[in-house]
This record gives sequence, structure tokens and C-alpha cells, in this order.
Amino acid sequence: MFEPIAPGDRGPAVEDVQQRLLVLGYDLGPTGVDGVFLGATDTAVRAFQESHDLDEDGVIGPRTWSALVDATFTLGDRLLYLRFPHLHGADVRRLQGALNVLGFACGAPDGIFGAFTERAVREFQANVGLPVDGIAGADTVRMLDRLRHVWEGKDPTSPAALVVAPARAADVLKRARLTVCWSEPCGRDVAERLANLMLASEPDAHVIVTREPCPAPGGLVLHVACDAGRAASSGLPVITLGAEGPAEGRFIAALRAPDAVTGAFVLVPADATESEHVAQACAVRILDGLCAFLSGP
Repeated sequence: MFEPIAPGDRGPAVEDVQQRLLVLGYDLGPTGVDGVFLGATDTAVRAFQESHDLDEDGVIGPRTWSALVDATFTLGDRLLYLRFPHLHGADVRRLQGALNVLGFACGAPDGIFGAFTERAVREFQANVGLPVDGIAGADTVRMLDRLRHVWEGKDPTSPAALVVAPARAADVLKRARLTVCWSEPCGRDVAERLANLMLASEPDAHVIVTREPCPAPGGLVLHVACDAGRAASSGLPVITLGAEGPAEGRFIAALRAPDAVTGAFVLVPADATESEHVAQACAVRILDGLCAFLSGP
């Protein structure tokens, strides 16, 4: 539970607030970051609240703290990808602005990493030769930084930059019914990320994540795990998934096979539990494969 930080408080929590205010350019007076919530710190907090349409009460409550954290994220601080609830912050807004100027339209920079932003990231990655996973990680940020001279200081909201490309096949996801089964931690992480990604792409998507054994299938069933022996003995088509490379053809071939009547087995890397990027990239590639299969004749 969040404990509000109020005028008169002292300690590390106040220092954290002061550091963030300093990064944002607020004047904390001659004492600077001293861990004491008085005087210039109080004035700076109220000024921040006013500029972000928050109650100007001088108290760092949940809404003010959330806005302060959002405002102090810089691009590259964290992985950015499509999920629900959507990731948001100043880093997302900067990403959107850079992509818009470069011609990969996200729509108006609103600081929210939604479906159109994911699509723009994927298009940018395809154009610069990076793995197309829609995740703004270290390599994507590094490539954007190399192009900083092109986009920095330019208007990210020009009308030409706001013509967004279509998002992921939402109509296909709305019609599909998917059950995702797991039996190992790596399978659970990827399965839950897959379901989250589907719902972030299409809130009306029908997806169930459950532990093995799967209930009686009521649609398409995927079994997600990292045990190759178990996959081989399952009697189902096996889709071997790495963290990179296109997977659409593998899904189409496997799910149209005669023995795919009861579903398919997706074999994910064992290190999916150790890397947020790998786990999310696997979920993205599975969803890409499903969309390709479901969109076909």
C-alpha cells in the first residue's frame, strides 16, 4: 500500500521525490536533495501538480507519485511493449515522437504504448534489420539513437506523421477462441504474456490460460512448455520457437496438419523465465503465428 509523502516528512522517500523533481528541472533551492520536505520542495511539488492537472495539495499521493514516475522515465530505462494495462510515461512519448518523425506513424504522442505504437515499432525494426517483435528494447533504442540527428527537435505531431497504419488483426482475434495450457514455469510465463498481449490487441478476444491437463477444448488449444521430450511424446504437431525469426509459416503448417485436431505443442526456450525480453518476444511470435493461421482461408 502506498504511503503518502507530505510536507514535514524526512528520509529516503523524500530524497527520491527531490531527485525526480530535480531531473524535471524544478528549483529545490540551495539545500537541493536533502531528504527534507519543506520550503522549495513543497513549492516544486505544487508546481508539478499544477502542470499535470493534479490536486495542488502538496502531498505525494498515488496519483502524483504515478505522474512523477511517468515524467522521469527516459527512453531505454525499461523494456517497452504492448501489454494491458498499457505501459505509459515520458519514455513512451519520446519513442512515439521519434517514430512519427521517422515516418513510422503512432498517432498523436500520448505517452501510452498501445496497438498503433507497437505496429510502428515493428515497422521500424523491419526497416533497420532488427528482429520484428514490437519490443522497444536495447537494440531498438540504440538504433533510434543513431538516428537522433534526424528526429530530435522535429515536430512529432505533424498531420502527415499521424496517419496510423492498421493495428494487429483485431477482427480475427475477436472471433478466435483459444485455450493455452502450461505445465512448467517457462510455459506459464509465456502463456500469460500471450493472453495479455491478445487482450491488449483486442479487449474482446476469447482466451483462457490454464494448467495441464487442459479442459475439454472449445476452440484452438496450444500447449506451451520448454520440455522437448514431453513435446515429442505428446502426439501433437510441435512448433519449435526461438526468440527471433518469423514464425508464421511454422504455425500455419503445424495447425493445418491432420494431427492438429486437438491442438499443437509450442516449444519455447528454457531461458524464457530468465529474460523479460525473451518471454515477451516468444508471446509476440506466437500471436503473430496465430494471426497468420486464423487469417488464412
